[in-house]
Amino acid sequence: MKFQILKNTIALLLLLFVMPLIHGQEFPILDTSPLDITIARNTDMSPIVRVIYSRPQKRNRTIFGDLVPFGEVWRTGANEATELEVYEPLLLENHLLTPGTYTLYTIPGKTEWTVIINCETNAWGAFSYDETMDLIRIQVESSRAAAVIESLSMAFKPNSDGVSLMIGWDDRFIEVPFRKVQ
Repeated sequence: MKFQILKNTIALLLLLFVMPLIHGQEFPILDTSPLDITIARNTDMSPIVRVIYSRPQKRNRTIFGDLVPFGEVWRTGANEATELEVYEPLLLENHLLTPGTYTLYTIPGKTEWTVIINCETNAWGAFSYDETMDLIRIQVESSRAAAVIESLSMAFKPNSDGVSLMIGWDDRFIEVPFRKVQ
């Protein structure tokens, strides 16, 4: 009985460790800017809006004004451009944003950022950014974070008339207010 357990254990170990080597199977190195998602929900748990983005790391670099230049369109993350999916009509300032999938770009500035909702989807970075596909552009204040934010982070914060998308990295953050259509 003990011999049979040992034999089965050895066979299992061979399958797990030797077979991938024989077939040349390798697992990829982990992405240094992992994909993340944040979602805002109604009280009944139905979705309002969702953001899918990659989270680059600060790693002792100067981010805004250097790695992410001021005054230039940024994918608002790493790798693919940030995806915004809207599940119910929302207002950004006085602009109606209907349900659908969009790309979220930003143009960081020292004190103010431009937030761009663009109709093009599945874009890699901002390399193919086309301003003629912009649906909405708004200006938001850039504020100093209470502490350094190592990984680009996004989260929704509920407010009295909708939700705000908080975007923070390094020593800065912005708040993008989405209002529900009444």
